[in-house]
Amino acid sequence: MQGAMRKYFFSFLLLFVLFYSCHDALIYSEYRATSNGSWNADEIIEFEITGIDTTLVNNLFINVRNDETFAYSNLFLITEFEMPNGATTKDTLEYDMARPDGEWLGSGHGSIKENKLWYKENVVFKDSGVYKVRVGHAMRKNGNVQGIEALNGITDVGLAIEKNEQY
Repeated sequence: MQGAMRKYFFSFLLLFVLFYSCHDALIYSEYRATSNGSWNADEIIEFEITGIDTTLVNNLFINVRNDETFAYSNLFLITEFEMPNGATTKDTLEYDMARPDGEWLGSGHGSIKENKLWYKENVVFKDSGVYKVRVGHAMRKNGNVQGIEALNGITDVGLAIEKNEQY
């Protein structure tokens, strides 16, 4: 019996180490839920980041969860990255959300898919203080100037910061 207990102990220890090592690069992760699975055009989702190590090189990701009611194969976002001194960079980004055959990209089983979308690479938070990231959608139907007011099917929007393991 002692040999079996030892086997289970080492199996548990191995699983714990593997799980921990897969997540030790994660520095920050936060999600905001949309209103009833619909993201309004005037709803800017903001994340405030403080206390990040000023010596680390980081990668930033926008995480998006969608369900089967999301009617588009891509997603356009407008982001703002504000530093503690007030300097702000603004980007318009496009991400694929489905393959050409309609199969959803991302991970997850069932009706919810989670997409980890590259946002910024090799970022150093060299100034102490509050950094802000704002995310809004910029979706339009083809041929329309007017944007989509309520983007159905986006259930959550998140921000993740991981240390860049190459540095």
